Amino acid sequence: MSGPAVRSSTVTDPVPGSQPAPVLDVEGVTFSYGRDPVLAGVDLAVAPGEFVALAGANGSGKSTLLRIVLGLLRPHAGRVRLFGSAPADLRPRWQVGYVPQRAPVDGQVPVTVEEVVASGRLARRGWARRPTAADAEEVDHALASVALTDRRTARLSELSGGQQQRAFIARALVNRPSLLILDEPVAGVDAESQQRFRDSLVHMVRDHTAAVLLVSHELGAVADDLDRLLVLQRGRVAFDGPPAELTAGGVSLGVHRDDLPVWLEGLT
Repeated sequence: MSGPAVRSSTVTDPVPGSQPAPVLDVEGVTFSYGRDPVLAGVDLAVAPGEFVALAGANGSGKSTLLRIVLGLLRPHAGRVRLFGSAPADLRPRWQVGYVPQRAPVDGQVPVTVEEVVASGRLARRGWARRPTAADAEEVDHALASVALTDRRTARLSELSGGQQQRAFIARALVNRPSLLILDEPVAGVDAESQQRFRDSLVHMVRDHTAAVLLVSHELGAVADDLDRLLVLQRGRVAFDGPPAELTAGGVSLGVHRDDLPVWLEGLT
């Protein structure tokens, strides 16, 4: 897997022997809610095919940074580039797949797992065009990648919380995005789903050279597969490097509960 990316404001064919342009480039991003500073000069670059995790205690600025990356907020200073474009100008949009935090599924909605995954193809196909054989093939592939082929006709509300989250991950994978962004995707899900989640992400990176930005503090399932880990503290990047540098110092990247602020805020 590739290492940290060289910063560039445009996406061009790489010069032989040089590193490729980043798929995500965050430079000097600052943001405040009123007088309360949230982000203070954050830099972050993700290269093609790189698997990066972003961690931080509550209030560290993770959610705000993610909203800025996705174009839902504008930074007060600095800039963000997705594939060389500002988030609002990105075309085509399906290059970025996004999995939000898991939300409860309304049992009154009779949508099936297959329908949820197939809905992800609308971003690429458009609303006016009918589904094609290629769409069906990608739905099959996405379901298989999260081990839900045998539950494709089940109602989403019938699945466990971990299985529901895997369905939403398949929905993000169905377009084979070049960058997959996930926000706390395994919080509270079962161990089997965490392992399936890990297998899906490794499949994306290794077989499709997609980049992954994972926002989570539960990293045990993927700790050995990460290229880099960034830790936010009070709106600044306190650590950016291989996870092994932290684990060698006795830091656990597994499931944390009471000691979560300790391991995140105790970094120097």
